[in-house]
Amino acid sequence: MKSIIIEDEKPSARRLKRMLEKQGVEVSSMLYSVKESVQWFKENPHPDLIFLDIQLEDGLSFEIFEKINIQSAIVFTTAYDEYALKAFKLNSIDYLLKPIDEEELVSAIEKFKTRNSSTSFDLEGLRQLLSEQKNKYKTRFSIKVGQHLKFFEIDEITCFYSENKGIYLHTTAGRGYLMDTTLENLEKEVSPDKFFRINRKFIINLSAIQDIVHYSNSRLKIRLKDIADENIIVSRERVRDFKEWIGGGMI
Repeated sequence: MKSIIIEDEKPSARRLKRMLEKQGVEVSSMLYSVKESVQWFKENPHPDLIFLDIQLEDGLSFEIFEKINIQSAIVFTTAYDEYALKAFKLNSIDYLLKPIDEEELVSAIEKFKTRNSSTSFDLEGLRQLLSEQKNKYKTRFSIKVGQHLKFFEIDEITCFYSENKGIYLHTTAGRGYLMDTTLENLEKEVSPDKFFRINRKFIINLSAIQDIVHYSNSRLKIRLKDIADENIIVSRERVRDFKEWIGGGMI
């Protein structure tokens, strides 16, 4: 039995690989993004079984199926149990909630052996799922300020940023508020149509961009409305995706 792992968290991918090999399942490749996976499927024979994380670094893994006719059986893996029933409706072999339990993994492998057939996907169902997911992004955030709660609509937010081990929400009124979360969580909670993580420190709102200029080492420097920080830089490895995000124009 040959398999591949599609998972953007490398420690989780390595752990799953060890667990599968312990069960005698060969892992021929580990892939980390939608883009990388699509390219891999174009160039390689499809495996018997795919262990597929739902949320990847560049989008939902369901996007792969819109570009490639997958000939493999699927076991979905994710930390988000809200997807469970929908994943089953898409005829997956099984659904494993992270952190993956070894007994549940063995059960999933046995289900595949019993079924012994590839998965047939309902592409229209996939499109519907993607459409529903777009509507799940937060439209407002609540912040505790002393004994009070303040609410900010998404259009009132210039950016999210990290500073001195804290995460802050910066508003169009020019003030920052400390949050009890991480930038990784915020990336999943805000719409990628509106927000983009330009580096390890900043997630910015498209509507808040005032100016973009070339910077050293093939990077870009961003000036945001209502924020005085002069060191908002798009990291070199994110420049290409950033240009595509703002519309693909040549900068």
